[in-house]
Amino acid sequence: MERIILFFAAMLAGFALLRVPMTGTFAALEPITSILGVVTVLVFSLALIYRGVRNLINR
Repeated sequence: MERIILFFAAMLAGFALLRVPMTGTFAALEPITSILGVVTVLVFSLALIYRGVRNLINR
């Protein structure tokens, strides 16, 4: 259960990276944070789906 909460928190952090405004001094980092956010959301969403399906099959 603890690992699932960690995966969910990482996925939310990925969404936060997608939504953070990068105006001013950090505007050059916006493409990097967008790509990192998308990859983070995808990886941890797939991990949650995999663990859920595996849990359903084992029952």
